[in-house]
Amino acid sequence: MTKEEAYYLNPTVLAYMGDAAYEQYVRETMVRSGQVHADRLHHGAVRYVRAEGQALAIKKMFDHLPEEEQVLVKRARNKKITSKPRNVEIHAYKWATAFEALMGYLYLSGQTDRMKELMAEAIRLISEGE
Repeated sequence: MTKEEAYYLNPTVLAYMGDAAYEQYVRETMVRSGQVHADRLHHGAVRYVRAEGQALAIKKMFDHLPEEEQVLVKRARNKKITSKPRNVEIHAYKWATAFEALMGYLYLSGQTDRMKELMAEAIRLISEGE
């Protein structure tokens, strides 16, 4: 898929793909940390994949993103939601969706090095923010 094709996909579709890519990245990071108990791996990963953590990370990264990525984040964040999120404030949910949409765009457009760079930064920011 070209960068342009990926860029103009529905933000919900981008978030769907980005959620999967980010979840895999977090799980791999947790496994590489040396933890061997599945329940502890899961509990350790939760803080990084929760909407609040993703929202914190993208808000802190936003001003440092290139304009093209900022525009995509804004478009995804401002998209009307059709279902009420459970157990999370709408503001955090929208920012988390924007984070996932950016990851989905980078993944689908083949910019995996950039995607991994931002994912690593997100994990660092979430760890610091606690």
